Amino acid sequence: MAASSSLPSAARCSLLLAAALVLVLSHGAHAQGAGLSSSFYDNSCPSTRDIVRRVIQDARVADTRIPASLIRLHFHDCFVNGCDGSLLLDDDLQEGITSEKTVRANNGSARGFNVVDDIKNALEKACPGIVSCADILALAAEISVELAGGPYWSVPLGRRDGTTTNIESANNLPSPFDSLETLQEKFRNLGLDDTDLVALQGAHTFGRSQCQFTQQNCTNGQQRGALVNLDGATPDVFDNKYYDVLLQGRAQLPSDQVMLSDPVAATTTAPIVQRFSGSQNEFFRNFAASMIKMGNIGPLTGKDGEIRNNCRRVNKKPY
Repeated sequence: MAASSSLPSAARCSLLLAAALVLVLSHGAHAQGAGLSSSFYDNSCPSTRDIVRRVIQDARVADTRIPASLIRLHFHDCFVNGCDGSLLLDDDLQEGITSEKTVRANNGSARGFNVVDDIKNALEKACPGIVSCADILALAAEISVELAGGPYWSVPLGRRDGTTTNIESANNLPSPFDSLETLQEKFRNLGLDDTDLVALQGAHTFGRSQCQFTQQNCTNGQQRGALVNLDGATPDVFDNKYYDVLLQGRAQLPSDQVMLSDPVAATTTAPIVQRFSGSQNEFFRNFAASMIKMGNIGPLTGKDGEIRNNCRRVNKKPY
């Protein structure tokens, strides 16, 4: 455990936030330039964060996997069409929408949609038509990490919801079987560098995977959908133990272990893995910065997009 873990929680969070904001600037993310602001709902819906937090707290009592599931939704949303809530849309023949939920990377594994619905319903009761589904995903990701023992960061808000999906892009989401060079290319195409790659993969510290996607591939006689902890030491805690697993060569997902084993890793990702393994604070600072940076991929702001009344459906147009 890092030395600063003995600090009071509020002080630790403030230090992490300050460091994260510095790193965001050094990484080149421009949240304010994209029209996003952490104070976006301060006047229009001041209880936004409290409502999101309360619903997630209630949900995780019944399902400890919910925090990891919610952050994965934000990741898979931002990597397709930008952070516009497109992943949340169901099939809608009338509107010509084919859901991204059915692509290989999401089908049967993306989950937590019911919790997003509960959050949206609660927010609609408090302040109708104000908070976007895309912002719900961004806030839910941060709160999920914080509730699991991870860092706090001030989430830039003001995203609006998209009205289309992108199946071609969804079919190109990072895969558990991607080589390191393929992962680097997919991240680089969205303005994310090697530090972002290693930091964001660190979300697997409190995740689970179906064994069909692991290196062992259900060799213990498990069903293909059987769940495997990606961090066997502390599977429900957000910490840096995941990187210790990588250094021991015991990563469950091939796409995790390549950050050390791939021939190009020695001069790119391996030193970052070692750094994060050696310092939880270092990992937390970089993770927070990379989440802000990822959350700023292609947001719809101003008059673009809409504020969906139902996260699963685009708003019906008046005729």
